[in-house]
Amino acid sequence: MVEVLVEPCGQEAIVSDKSCKINDSPMERLTESDRCDLILEKSSLSPIQNFYNGQSIFVTGGTGFMGKILIEKLLRECPGISFIYMLVRPKKGKDMHQRIEELFDDPLFNKLKEKHPKFRYQIVAIAGDCVQPGLGLSSADRQMITREVSIVFHVAATVRFDEKMKLAVPINVRSPKEMIDLCKEISYLKSFVHVSTAYANCPHDLIEEKIYEAPMDANKLVTIIDYMDDKLVEDITPKLLGAWPNTYTFTKAIAESVIVKEAGELPIGIFRPAIVISTYREPVQGWIDNLYGPTGVAAGAGTGILRSIHCDGSIQANVVPGDLAVNALIVSAWDVADRRKSTISKKEKNDIPVYNYVSKDNPITYDELKVLSEKYGLEFPTSRAMWYYSFRNNKYKIIHLIYVYLLHLLPALLIDTVMICLGKQPRMLKVYKKIHKFMSVINYFTVKEWKFANDNVKVLINKLSEEDRENFACDITQVDWDHYFRTYVRGLRIYLIKDSLDTLPQARIKWQRLYWSHQVLKLILAYGLLRICWLIISFFF
Repeated sequence: MVEVLVEPCGQEAIVSDKSCKINDSPMERLTESDRCDLILEKSSLSPIQNFYNGQSIFVTGGTGFMGKILIEKLLRECPGISFIYMLVRPKKGKDMHQRIEELFDDPLFNKLKEKHPKFRYQIVAIAGDCVQPGLGLSSADRQMITREVSIVFHVAATVRFDEKMKLAVPINVRSPKEMIDLCKEISYLKSFVHVSTAYANCPHDLIEEKIYEAPMDANKLVTIIDYMDDKLVEDITPKLLGAWPNTYTFTKAIAESVIVKEAGELPIGIFRPAIVISTYREPVQGWIDNLYGPTGVAAGAGTGILRSIHCDGSIQANVVPGDLAVNALIVSAWDVADRRKSTISKKEKNDIPVYNYVSKDNPITYDELKVLSEKYGLEFPTSRAMWYYSFRNNKYKIIHLIYVYLLHLLPALLIDTVMICLGKQPRMLKVYKKIHKFMSVINYFTVKEWKFANDNVKVLINKLSEEDRENFACDITQVDWDHYFRTYVRGLRIYLIKDSLDTLPQARIKWQRLYWSHQVLKLILAYGLLRICWLIISFFF
C-alpha cells in the first residue's frame, strides 16, 4: 500500500492509494498546475538542481537522523523534484501515516514549510521494512518504484554499535542486496548511493577510498543468522567479529562487499561519513535527535552525570556536521551519474566510487572538543543538571577507573541508599550501569586514531559550480569549530534535553548553586584527605 501526501488548493489532505490502479502514478493524480510547478526551467538551475529536476527519488531510512536532513534538503533546494518515495514501517504501535505526520512536525522542517508550503504533495510514503524479504514491498508498490524512480539513497541501517547480530545482519547486510535487486528492475536508474560508515574497515590503520576484503562471505553470514537460534548466534558473535569491535562496523564492512559483488553495471557509489553530529548552519543550527557517540558524552557531562571517559584527548575526533554530510551525500549521487557519463571503457563504468567524508582537512582533537563543549556548556547550562560540570578525558584506563569508582559509583551508592531510607525507588546505580555500557561500546574509537584518504571528496568539491558550493556546502575546511560547538551545545539543550531557552535565567541561578556546592564538597573532601594523611603520619612518627 502507498500513501500519497497531497495538498490540492493549499489544503492538506491524505489520499489513500488502495483503490488506484497500478498504472495510476502519483504524477497522474496531481492537478495540471501542480504538475507544471514540479519541473522547473532548466536555465534557472544549478548543475546539481538540474540533475534532480523532474526526477523521482527512493529513500530508505528517511525517518532517521540523516534521512530527515536528506529529505528536507532535497525538497528545499531542489524543488523541481517530482516525488520522494519514502520506505516507512509501522513502529511502536504507530502506523505509516502517523509516523509521516510526526516526521514533519519536527522543527527541522519549519524552514521548508515557509519556503515551499505545498511540499507534502511531493512525499509518497511506501509501506515496507528493510528487514523483510523484498523490503516488504507490495507488488503494486514495487512496480511503481521501478517505473517512476531514477535516483536511490539507501540510508537505512541499525547504527547501534552493540546491536545483536540477529537484528544487525538483516538490515545492514541483507537489505543492500534487496536494494540492488530492486534497482536492477528500475527502468531509468541514474544513480544509487549506499550509505556506509568511515569506520566500516576500522581494523586498518589507513582507510582509503576503496573496497576492502570483507571479514566473511555475506551469504554464509546470512545463512548462519537465519538457521541458528538467538542464543547460539549470540555465543558465537565474538568469534564472528574477529578484529572488528562491534556488530555495526562488521556488518557495514560486509555490506560493502555485497555492493561490489551484486552491482554489475548499475551506477552505484558508496558514501562513508565519519561521526555525524548536529547541523552546522541549516536548516536549523545545532539540530540533532540522537545521543550516539560524542553527543551522549556531551549531554552526560553537561548534566553533571558523566565525569570521566577513557579517551586519548590528543587524537582527532573525526566528527562532521550533519548538514554538510548530507550535502556531500546529495552531491555524491550527482557525481556517480556524472562519472558514468564521462567514462569510456566498460571497466571504468563498473568501478564503484567511494567517498570518505571525514574531517581530516580541518581536524579537531577530543581535548579541543571537550574544551569547547565545556565553554558553551557553561554559557547554556540546563535546568535539568544534577551536578556542576566536572568532566575529563583520561588517557590511562587505571586513572579512568579510579574516577569511575570515586565519582560515579560511590556517589550513586550513597544517593540510592538515601532514596531507600526515604522509601523511594533507587535509580542512580542503574543509570550508571547504562552509562558505563555506553562508554565501553565507544571506547575502541576514543583511544585509537586512523588516517583517511578523501581524494574523491576533494575532486567532487572542486567540480562544483559556485552556486552549488553555496547551496550544497560540504567543504569541511570552511567549518569554524568554535562557532559550531556553540550551536551544538545549544542544540543539545533544546532538542535532546528538551530544555527551552526560556529556562536559561533559572538554570544559571541553579548552576551557581551547584558550583558553590561543588566547591564546598571539594573542600570537605580535601580536609578529610588531609586529616587521614595526618593520622597516618602521626601513627608512624
